[in-house]
Amino acid sequence: MDKVDNENMEVLLAEDDQDDVLLFQLALKEMTFPTHLRHAENGEVLFTLLKQYIPDLLFLDIHMPCKDGVSCIIEIRKNKEYDNLPVVMYTSHSTENYIDDCFRNGANLYLIKNKTFRELVENLRTIFSFDWKKQMFYPPKQQFVLS
Repeated sequence: MDKVDNENMEVLLAEDDQDDVLLFQLALKEMTFPTHLRHAENGEVLFTLLKQYIPDLLFLDIHMPCKDGVSCIIEIRKNKEYDNLPVVMYTSHSTENYIDDCFRNGANLYLIKNKTFRELVENLRTIFSFDWKKQMFYPPKQQFVLS
């Protein structure tokens, strides 16, 4: 996706692991795509930030203190104010139960934390290639998981 107006894409990462946050930041820089990243270290901070502003794209970890990612996606999809907020689950969990819960509760994509930095960059390139502002992307289940 090329932003015609060269505006930064507002990205919010809800993630409690500081190493994963740093890796995510480095991957965004590697892409050279204009982004502004904000960070929420748990589900409660996430909703505090969402009351202040709605990002262009939310990456949401499943296992966080205070409120987990599955609870967060359920709460987000119940609130009409967030109807246009794309949510990408960002997790190391690849079990069908988590995938099914997130798919059923309205996540847009499920990104499994990659084994290599290069894989993360390529998956982010795929995610940022969608024009989220024009159309919400809800793929069929077989295309829901990126790993």
